[in-house]
Amino acid sequence: MKYIYFVLLLMVATPEVLAQREDAGNYDYDREVLFGINKNTNGGLIGGVSFKIGSAIDDDLFQFFQLELANVKNPKEVRYNTVLGNSYIFGKANYLYAIRPQYGRELRLFRKAPHQGVQVSVLGAVGPTLGLIAPYYIEYSVSRTETVRGQYDPELHQGPNSVLGPGRLFEGIGESEIAFGGHAKAALCFEFGFFKSSVTGVELGYLLEGFNKEIVLMPTTENRQIFQSVYFTLFYGFRR
Repeated sequence: MKYIYFVLLLMVATPEVLAQREDAGNYDYDREVLFGINKNTNGGLIGGVSFKIGSAIDDDLFQFFQLELANVKNPKEVRYNTVLGNSYIFGKANYLYAIRPQYGRELRLFRKAPHQGVQVSVLGAVGPTLGLIAPYYIEYSVSRTETVRGQYDPELHQGPNSVLGPGRLFEGIGESEIAFGGHAKAALCFEFGFFKSSVTGVELGYLLEGFNKEIVLMPTTENRQIFQSVYFTLFYGFRR
């Protein structure tokens, strides 16, 4: 009789135990695809966007390939409003768009429990940078009846009063120059979400980037060849 009760107990308990084990391990994944929006100390309200594909090496170590597109700004850029209501950046001569393909590794420090909690990991990545230096055009008056569009010139534009506003969208993009460089980053990653198949989180990190020449964003201020920034990226994606 004891054995019968024991067998019945096992029959009742086993599915529940197996379900708990399956549930506990159900958060493991082998591949992920993530999309992110970046904010950093060298960017504006939205500093850039990213696309990331990752895969597992072992239980807690992952590798990833990522592509970032970012707008890099000079920290002294200030927006002005004209009498016509237009907004522009006085003293700015060029945009810098950074295209960053990268390879990295991510180490999971704390696992996320199913349907609750936070997963914490640390990551690092390196890669080349392709810098697109595009002219920033402004429209300014040369007489009471004539206006022209061109880049900021310290000899012509002694103050913001003569500027009427920014140039046309993508004007001068065909005159862009290329700069080559490289970058490296390190970050902490905090992940949330209630389902195995999706993930939401934030990446907080530091990025160092250098180019083969000085990038002139504002002719009258200090310009750099090496940039560094602190950033955070909000991301959302899918796993399996």
